[in-house]
Amino acid sequence: MDWQPDEQGLQQVLQLLKDSQSPNTATQRIVQDKLKQLNQFPDFNNYLIFVLTRLKSEDEPTRSLSGLILKNNVKAHYQSFPPPVADFIKQECLNNIGDASSLIRATIGILITTIASKGELQMWPELLPQLCNLLNSEDYNTCEGAFGALQKICEDSSELLDSDALNRPLNIMIPKFLQFFKHCSPKIRSHAIACVNQFIMDRAQALMDNIDTFIEHLFALAVDDDPEVRKNVCRALVMLLEVRIDRLIPHMHSIIQYMLQRTQDHDENVALEACEFWLTLAEQPICKEVLASHLVQLIPILVNGMKYSEIDIILLKGDVEEDEAVPDSEQDIKPRFHKSRTVTLPHEAERPDGSEDAEDDDDDDALSDWNLSCMQGMVPYLPELIPHLIQCLSDKKALVRSIACWTLSRYAHWVVSQPPDMHLKPLMTELLKRILDGNKRVQEAACSAFATLEEEACTELVPYLSYILDTLVFAFGKYQHKNLLILYDAIGTLADSVGHHLNQPEYIQKLMPPLIQKWNELKDEDKDLFPLLECLSSVATALQSGFLPYCEPVYQRCVTLVQKTLAQAMMYTQHPEQYEAPDKDFMIVALDLLSGLAEGLGGHVEQLVARSNIMTLLFQCMQDSMPEVRQSSFALLGDLTKACFIHVKPCIAEFMPILGTNLNPEFISVCNNATWAIGEICMQMGAEMQPYVQMVLNNLVEIINRPNTPKTLLENTAITIGRLGYVCPQEVAPMLQQFIRPWCTSLRNIRDNEEKDSAFRGICMMIGVNPGGVVQDFIFFCDAVASWVSPKDDLRDMFYKILHGFKDQVGEDNWQQFSEQFPPLLKERLAAFYGV
Repeated sequence: MDWQPDEQGLQQVLQLLKDSQSPNTATQRIVQDKLKQLNQFPDFNNYLIFVLTRLKSEDEPTRSLSGLILKNNVKAHYQSFPPPVADFIKQECLNNIGDASSLIRATIGILITTIASKGELQMWPELLPQLCNLLNSEDYNTCEGAFGALQKICEDSSELLDSDALNRPLNIMIPKFLQFFKHCSPKIRSHAIACVNQFIMDRAQALMDNIDTFIEHLFALAVDDDPEVRKNVCRALVMLLEVRIDRLIPHMHSIIQYMLQRTQDHDENVALEACEFWLTLAEQPICKEVLASHLVQLIPILVNGMKYSEIDIILLKGDVEEDEAVPDSEQDIKPRFHKSRTVTLPHEAERPDGSEDAEDDDDDDALSDWNLSCMQGMVPYLPELIPHLIQCLSDKKALVRSIACWTLSRYAHWVVSQPPDMHLKPLMTELLKRILDGNKRVQEAACSAFATLEEEACTELVPYLSYILDTLVFAFGKYQHKNLLILYDAIGTLADSVGHHLNQPEYIQKLMPPLIQKWNELKDEDKDLFPLLECLSSVATALQSGFLPYCEPVYQRCVTLVQKTLAQAMMYTQHPEQYEAPDKDFMIVALDLLSGLAEGLGGHVEQLVARSNIMTLLFQCMQDSMPEVRQSSFALLGDLTKACFIHVKPCIAEFMPILGTNLNPEFISVCNNATWAIGEICMQMGAEMQPYVQMVLNNLVEIINRPNTPKTLLENTAITIGRLGYVCPQEVAPMLQQFIRPWCTSLRNIRDNEEKDSAFRGICMMIGVNPGGVVQDFIFFCDAVASWVSPKDDLRDMFYKILHGFKDQVGEDNWQQFSEQFPPLLKERLAAFYGV
């Protein structure tokens, strides 16, 4: 029997919906309290869905509002809905997705997706088949409503749809969507392309299997009358250019012709989407050969598009010169995302034999790639162009000044490669003036450009530090909210770039008071703490012992932030209906700053750790459900292990099993930091590491042998395996043959340093225990040994003994034959250094 509302209850709900549309704040407050009361009754949600789907006599805004309140309830407490209520809502949604009103269809679509995103796709097996079935409906509204819902599901759950968890529904969905590219309604054609587009970047298998049909259908829609369809076609071609350029190459001439037209499309959104095409094409190796003949057409189109209309200038506030005193509006400030700490190793600048690994998987080198590839053609003009652009930095138009900042930042790499007095000094002087510009947009552009320059120039900036700090500190008193966040970034980048050179009393006295003043002004729940904590983390690492006078309050506050967030997470887990979920970014950023303190202060951090419960908190953080929290806690664990092992040691028996379970390369950065921490613990534990070797060794060996493992993770894994072998050679050596080859290849590009030293000692000791394990791959070992520029004397002796031992064992003739395979450079180095 279908659920039916009680008439009095229904009137009450309708009155509530009417009141909630009132502009009066007192009425709004009463509505909120009433909502809280009604949410105690599970079938309140039945009333809400009933108003949305059945009460056609009510006006659309009221019905839609009912659906949106229900959506918020689903978001907050869906897990506690009784099954009959959940079933009624699901059934009503599917039965009414074709409502005559487009507003109601969209609201039901949002509701369906919200239920699906609560982990319900698995629990609602009939959802996708039914929606796909409704696409065949003769009724336009039903088809359009179902497509709207499917598009939202594809956006929210693209990975899940291509997973075994759901038996890969995409295999049915993609061919289905493709049929609708030819539908008579532009809205439906547009939905169909948008759905398929969600799966291009992930290279979903079902799409790859149908790629030719997809491209063919896209071409058929090239001249569609509907701007939304043209926009989605452009978007698809841009993404295909990135992931399946092989399929586009045969048609490249006509695609370029098409994009030339779309870049001039009278619909601005289509033209913008088409502009992305040229950006993406510029990054492809084939750009030059396919685009050269079209440049004659393309350049005038792009230049024409660059002209500001009068309206553009007003919108860009290009007619406003001095606005630094105008407070920022909060909605102008984009949310910032903290990039959690990942431990990496220093590399050789460039191997002399040019065999540097070409694939940099997770490095942030996109900017310098741009500089290096597209810049070659510009180099001859730069000696004239750069001084001209530097002159533009003092143009009377703010718009010109800000664009000049941005343009110059793209050439920072080249500027730094010239003698400093030529361009670096004048550029820096003028940029610093612009950082104190009267126009907020110029301040922002200058501050960002300066951060880029800092990254490129590094210690070249040391002679000018006093002048740079005066400017940045002066900006503190001048900047409004938005630019203050960019200023923190510029200061943090400066600290990263000049390192310990910042540790001078006069610099510390300039920089620290304004930073600490901001630190004291901000409340624990203020998100501005993120960039400030990141900045302080860089400063603490650079200042080392110079940060000591400031460390106590900073350390305490970080511990408090971690503790508060953990407590809030606990409350939320136990009573999700009463408590908000915490923003775990506070905890992540605090953990990263604690890492910076431990790294910068070294042994001095010991008293701080002794007086706090950080080890207990760390034990909880290491088991958090959120990967970024675990990633940052393992980084901190490694740094505390190096700085004050006395406090880490009592926890090892509890910590090691957690580290072992996190050696899971599905979460690259978590796995990377856990691996590094294990290596640091080895070095402190020595032979006492023995009971824990088996907990971690198999996972590490598996990771180092996995195809496509990112370079950073491979290197850290190799170091940790070497360190395990160094402290427990008897336990690790039997597996030598299973990892020696990838071990050698991943460490040949690492610069000489402590980590590399301990890892190679470990390998030598394991070879001593199990010489047979290295025989088949001895050439790789020779190559890895030759990668050392200056090993310590006793390590050099270890290498010498192993090389000569092997040579003596195989005999002179066999050695000659064997060393014939060496590249000439390797042969020379081994002869020169080890006399073999």
